[in-house]
Amino acid sequence: MKPLFQTISTDEIKPDGSQISEVSPPADGELLDAYSKAVVGASETVIPSVVNINVRQLLNGRQAVHPRMSQQMVGSGSGFIFTPDGFILTNSHVVHNASQIEVALSDGRRFSAEMIGDDPDTDLAIIRIQAPDLAYAHLGDSQSIRVGQLVVAIGNPYGFQCTVTAGVVSALGRSLRSRSGRLIDSIIQTDAALNPGNSGGPLINSRGEVIGVNTAIIQGAQGLCFAIAADTVKFVATRLIKDGRIRRGYIGVAGQNVFLHRRLVLFHNLATESGVLVIAIEKNSPAQKAGLLEGDVIIGIDNQPIRSIDDLHKQLTEHRIGVKSSLTIIRHSDKLILEIISEES
Repeated sequence: MKPLFQTISTDEIKPDGSQISEVSPPADGELLDAYSKAVVGASETVIPSVVNINVRQLLNGRQAVHPRMSQQMVGSGSGFIFTPDGFILTNSHVVHNASQIEVALSDGRRFSAEMIGDDPDTDLAIIRIQAPDLAYAHLGDSQSIRVGQLVVAIGNPYGFQCTVTAGVVSALGRSLRSRSGRLIDSIIQTDAALNPGNSGGPLINSRGEVIGVNTAIIQGAQGLCFAIAADTVKFVATRLIKDGRIRRGYIGVAGQNVFLHRRLVLFHNLATESGVLVIAIEKNSPAQKAGLLEGDVIIGIDNQPIRSIDDLHKQLTEHRIGVKSSLTIIRHSDKLILEIISEES
């Protein structure tokens, strides 16, 4: 009697009757080894360039606990050397207003550093040390980053030097508000763990290229960490080295975001349904010289729609400084165009 069920081999049969054994998938151990090798290889490439930054800030007057006494505040963070002649990238909030900056290298050497440039609006800063035989990291291309790819964060949380954590790119194109109030675009979100002291350290890919500068975590949340994209870093670093600052336009208004009445939008065929309500104007500012009034709503500049204060900030770049621009506003129910020349902030 034949069995109801027969076991059939999954091996393929050659024409000559011999069998081809099925190739088994890689074992979990092999996959883990590949992941570990990627993390180890990338980390070993970049760790020699990562530095620990210790700062002292002199507090005077109202900043101090005792206003009549000068006091010092100490802090620390991370950074990384990105040129062979000692330029170091870090976060602005690590070194801003520091009276003394000391850098400790991964090989134990320590050097005093000078401030080269500081931009609180993007939370980036550059300092420099004078030292021989410096290892340095390479800035990669943040345009090639993909959600889900492996990333490694290196820094000095709580003073523990060269701490490595790994994770993936969780999202791209996030926005983060800097301590100055401006919005930083193209932020990378990752679940690679960051802690106090990681600020200013590199976020790298599996090839050991820096694709971001670690900048922030959301307190109390797990796996929500953020880095400033390498393309933004390159743009800011070039200008900080050249000028020591980022040149931005200024028109001298304080405002708030408001929605426009639907009838106004339809009547004037506007490209935006919101704008910036002017609530204050600085004396002798470009806005006052242009005839802008409190209560006006800014809705455009040079045919670019302005929907919010962040849009206005983005348009007031260095290219508009000293250049005549057309400012489109709503005054009461009328649409007006004013000529304005922004100044350097």
